[in-house]
Amino acid sequence: MQEPKPGRHAVIYISHGAGPLPLLGDEGHAEMVANLKVLTARIPRPSAILVISAHWEESAPTVTMGDRPPLYYDYYGFPPESYEIAYPAPGDDALSQAVRDALAARGLPCGQEPERGYDHGLFVPLKIMYPEADIPCVQLSLLKGLDPAAHLALGRALADLDRDNLLILGSGFSFHNMRAFFTPDTAETADANDAFQRWLIETCADPALTPDERGQRLVHWESAPHARYCHPREEHLLPLHVCCGAAGRPCDEHFRLTIIGKGASTFLWRPTD
Repeated sequence: MQEPKPGRHAVIYISHGAGPLPLLGDEGHAEMVANLKVLTARIPRPSAILVISAHWEESAPTVTMGDRPPLYYDYYGFPPESYEIAYPAPGDDALSQAVRDALAARGLPCGQEPERGYDHGLFVPLKIMYPEADIPCVQLSLLKGLDPAAHLALGRALADLDRDNLLILGSGFSFHNMRAFFTPDTAETADANDAFQRWLIETCADPALTPDERGQRLVHWESAPHARYCHPREEHLLPLHVCCGAAGRPCDEHFRLTIIGKGASTFLWRPTD
């Protein structure tokens, strides 16, 4: 198998919070909003952004197409202003095609979707990070079935993308137990979340792990402490697998945050050349 070329692109995995609340001044998202601004300052301004959002799954990898994708307000029950948010970032069909070519070169056919707009996994964090909405964006789906090895392979293919100053952004949430968000923490549940976050940080940041060891830990993430408590369903974790595959090395920085009362993590890989 062809080896990826890790390190060329900036790669970030974020915990993106709850729906549009980060844009509505919600106090439970204050640390997240501040962290997104820190992350933006840590990397060069991107020429384009490729977002892998937890909120889009297809049977095969699929990319958005079009000059000006609309917004897809994929949340319910929020105030009316939540459905008036604007983020008119242009698309980038050349990047979409480059993603398709990179995946095809590794035997991963990739579809295209000209109708679907940007979901809130893209427009909520990017409205905070790059509010001018002037950087071209492309969104890439997760894979139905949520196979961790397949998402690592997806990331490794993205490492081959020939694009200067590209940001690969995995938009998920490192803790995503919806029932727990509506339940006050106990000492036991807080410890369970903390143990899983520490495992994630060790997996993504420990330079003593070989790439194969890191990959095996991610493939077998369900064996991590309290994994299924933190992720009853893993769609918000798998953008991290894509990021780790694309980066191909330990992260440069990690951040521990409290978002809507729960511990969460963010990971940053700076470009190396």
